[in-house]
Amino acid sequence: MIPSTIQAVIFDMDGVLIDSEPVWQQAEYEVLRDLGLPLQRKDILETVGLRIDQVVDYWYRRMPWDNYDNGAVAAQIVDRVIEYIKNEGAPMAGVLDALACCKARGLKVGLATSSSWTIIDAVLDKLEIRHCFDAMESAEHLAYGKPHPEVYLNCAAKLGVPARLCLAIEDSFNGLIAARAATMHTLAIPPAHERDQPRWVIAHERAETLTELPALLAGD
Repeated sequence: MIPSTIQAVIFDMDGVLIDSEPVWQQAEYEVLRDLGLPLQRKDILETVGLRIDQVVDYWYRRMPWDNYDNGAVAAQIVDRVIEYIKNEGAPMAGVLDALACCKARGLKVGLATSSSWTIIDAVLDKLEIRHCFDAMESAEHLAYGKPHPEVYLNCAAKLGVPARLCLAIEDSFNGLIAARAATMHTLAIPPAHERDQPRWVIAHERAETLTELPALLAGD
């Protein structure tokens, strides 16, 4: 049960607000394969939730390639994701109702993501939900992205709400670790193919989609 003391809800973005995780994975797979890395699609799942420069660094450390340029590779991946969002991006199930419910209950609403501001802008404009957020934070320019908790702590501070009185909603395990480390109450919405994995037990609450959030907030 979500505590009645919760004062703010902080949403992750990719995979929570917009169905972009498969696109990230496809873009990463294509760009890294073009660099000659012998990756399989399942390998890309190892870095879900990490900031894109960390993703590139992760694979370079394991499979080094010539003329390493983290920024250039990351930019190629981001450009492909932005193109998809602008052309085909759609909200995840229950997003609009969940945001409206938070507002109706007088909760502050935040966004905390590892994605860059260019991705954030593309998503908020495509879904037309920019007005729903009281604070937005990106880990783009932080020393560490998720699973480090800083982006969540920064968002809570900008909202003016103690981290322990925030509910964080995540779809990635790295993001869940970040939210737990920030001492927030957590709601995990794992991808369908990961729902049965025992590691999600560290989340305070679990749901299949955001359509369940209003009932969880109401204590039903």
